Amino acid sequence: MPKKKTYTTITIIFLLAFFAANLSYSKYWNQSADWLNSRKNEIKYIEKLPNIPQMPNVPFKLGLDLQGGTHLIYETDLSNIEEKDRSGAMEGLRDVIERRVNLFGVREPMVQVQGERLIVELAGVVDPAEAIKQIGQTPFLEFREQKENYNEILENNRKVIETQEGQIEDPFQATILTGKYLKRAELSFDQTTNRPLVLLEFNDEGTKIFGDLTGKNTGKILAIYIDGQPISTPVVQEKISGGKAQITGQFTVEEARALSRNLNAGALPVPIKLISQQTVGPTLGKLSLEQSFRAGLFGFLAVIIFMTVFYRLSGILASLALGIYMVLLLSLFKLIPVTLTLAGIGGVILSIGMAVDANVLIFSRMREEFKSGKGFPQGLEDGFNRAWPAIRDGNLTTLLVAAILFGFGTSFIKGFALTLSLGVLLSMFSAIFITKTFLKFFIGSKLEKVRWLW
Repeated sequence: MPKKKTYTTITIIFLLAFFAANLSYSKYWNQSADWLNSRKNEIKYIEKLPNIPQMPNVPFKLGLDLQGGTHLIYETDLSNIEEKDRSGAMEGLRDVIERRVNLFGVREPMVQVQGERLIVELAGVVDPAEAIKQIGQTPFLEFREQKENYNEILENNRKVIETQEGQIEDPFQATILTGKYLKRAELSFDQTTNRPLVLLEFNDEGTKIFGDLTGKNTGKILAIYIDGQPISTPVVQEKISGGKAQITGQFTVEEARALSRNLNAGALPVPIKLISQQTVGPTLGKLSLEQSFRAGLFGFLAVIIFMTVFYRLSGILASLALGIYMVLLLSLFKLIPVTLTLAGIGGVILSIGMAVDANVLIFSRMREEFKSGKGFPQGLEDGFNRAWPAIRDGNLTTLLVAAILFGFGTSFIKGFALTLSLGVLLSMFSAIFITKTFLKFFIGSKLEKVRWLW
């Protein structure tokens, strides 16, 4: 690599690291930007220039064990549901529970199905009584018709939105047709356009009620609600007396499938029973975070000392590359974003070990090449080439195991596997590209001839 190209590459690496560091911890960048922008605006000739942009102040997503919160396990009763419908019923129940928890105000809850159990994690919720009450309610499906003054209400709501004065009114009113009259809902496709739609079928009593409602509301909207939230607002084209209907719209296949699943969840409630409740206090979560940070910092410093003592200048360059690796990894966690847990932090620390291991292999090979009498440029190149197969195989086997853990593990194991995989991939980039570029900076310099430094 020519010297000019090496200098350019190093400049790009440091610029990337600078912005990644400020993305990971944006406080000082934003404070400096505010100060410079205020000074710029006081100077007449440059005040019209654009302001220095702010870095997005996005916090790290912390898991239950680091932030505190509540971990709930529910057991479902599927005895009244046919075997072939159980998977769909559980997925529909999960969707309804997620909707309820979001309405409760919990930020980014985790709701997952494990067999016939439902796992709910509410990060930040340390007084879970009200959340448990919300979750424990039976999913409720209902059909609502337009109020008599429907158009007047819409006009009034429009004025409220424009003036931001007054209150929004629901233009629909409840009817007696609810989910208990729905026999089933299923995904289908229009035979002409092949667009996805949802077919509804009511039981005998629901057929009569639905027929009366559609006859009364022909040309009007008959809205479908689950848990008080509208999920579809179809217009009735004609009276439907056969107990069957279809919901059409600009659905994707997945949206239509989710709609039918939610309708079935409302029509076929799955009783749930709370069997386990665990609360992690915010103090304990904060303590876990501080201890994890302290452990990571001490480990990082120990690695730097080890690399500097045993590999001297090479070790210092590797430590610098390791620092860049860390800020890149942290910024990646924010961009994806990744939910950090204690297990996830364990994956990060392990990936740091993998990065160090790669550098140790490279530097050991380089020393062997130098001892054989090769010059610095050739010894550097051959050292990397000979170390690469071992680095490649070690990292690929780690990634393979991480993929298996992510595919078959629980949420905490998935977090460990994800952070480990991201860390390993980035550590390979750090060891093979960044460290090598830093070493090439010394080709042709006086320091390359001081062999004890390497």
